[in-house]
Amino acid sequence: MCQDKIVKRQAPGKKFMRMVIQRVREACVTVSGSTTGSIRKGLLVFLGICRSDTTADADYLLDKLLGLRIFADEQGKMNLSLRESGGALLIVSQFTLYADCRKGRRPSFDLAAPPEQAQTLYNHFVEYARQGPVPVETGVFQAMMQVQLVNDGPVTILLDSEDCAKR
Repeated sequence: MCQDKIVKRQAPGKKFMRMVIQRVREACVTVSGSTTGSIRKGLLVFLGICRSDTTADADYLLDKLLGLRIFADEQGKMNLSLRESGGALLIVSQFTLYADCRKGRRPSFDLAAPPEQAQTLYNHFVEYARQGPVPVETGVFQAMMQVQLVNDGPVTILLDSEDCAKR
């Protein structure tokens, strides 16, 4: 029943770029014992790219991400954007956001973009982010990474580019 509702919301065959956003006090990524990205206050972003994603999806999500008012103002209300709070971004590619666990016990990742396509869109997202107003750090695409973080709140938000398709 739940799947029927999801299918009705989406355009036939279209899946959407996904992000899991965590507001953090600090976060870092290490690969083979070396730190590849590290931030203090900011957002840790896990970015999932599927086969049907385009640069328009990436651009939309980054603009949305940078404008989210999820940091506390002087009154303690979530009213400030990442830029206004003086935070940074740590962007980590994560194809497992497209895990399909409906059949059996082993997840299928068929919806995830193939590595070449995903890396192109991931690089586009990162480069577009680096043109913006906040510092940007990253993990290493396709590497086995260890991610450490101290959640702030905790505040965890799921965001996808479906809204862009509706506009």
